[in-house]
Amino acid sequence: MEKLTTAELKLMQIIWEADLIGSGELVKEAASRLEWKKSTTYTILKKLIEKGVAVNEDSVISPTVSNSEYYDSRRSMALDTFFSGSLPEFVLAFCRERKLSRAEIDELEKMIAEYKEELDD
Repeated sequence: MEKLTTAELKLMQIIWEADLIGSGELVKEAASRLEWKKSTTYTILKKLIEKGVAVNEDSVISPTVSNSEYYDSRRSMALDTFFSGSLPEFVLAFCRERKLSRAEIDELEKMIAEYKEELDD
């Protein structure tokens, strides 16, 4: 999935929140929340449609992917790009960059233990 720009993400957030939104209402929301002009909204919307993350059917805009699907895809792509898909390498790099507190380490260990239990069920 293609990366969205900051402006595209701002407009997608409105679309995700609404799930279905008329194009006129989208323009009003973007004007109110983002202080965008109608032309800006339509330009960004066109890019979202070209990237395949939104559709416009009879002037009703809807997302083709959910917020969580988009961010899951981005996280996966980052893991593949920077850590050859290795989650342990990611965690190690993160730990080296930012010193974890004992409480954070305990929380991570608890999460891993709970995940292991889920796998065993």
